[in-house]
Amino acid sequence: MKCPACGSRAVGKVGADQYYCWDCFVEYQYYGNNQAKLYMVEEDGSLVEY
Repeated sequence: MKCPACGSRAVGKVGADQYYCWDCFVEYQYYGNNQAKLYMVEEDGSLVEY
């Protein structure tokens, strides 16, 4: 699987349909129609839409 933000393959699964890219530090979630919603991870661990 490739990161939708940077195209890297350094991706890990963190939850149900949720993934994290170790190269660009973006968390993302896929929806039923293969669209990804991207989030930046803040210092306190909260997610902000990218």
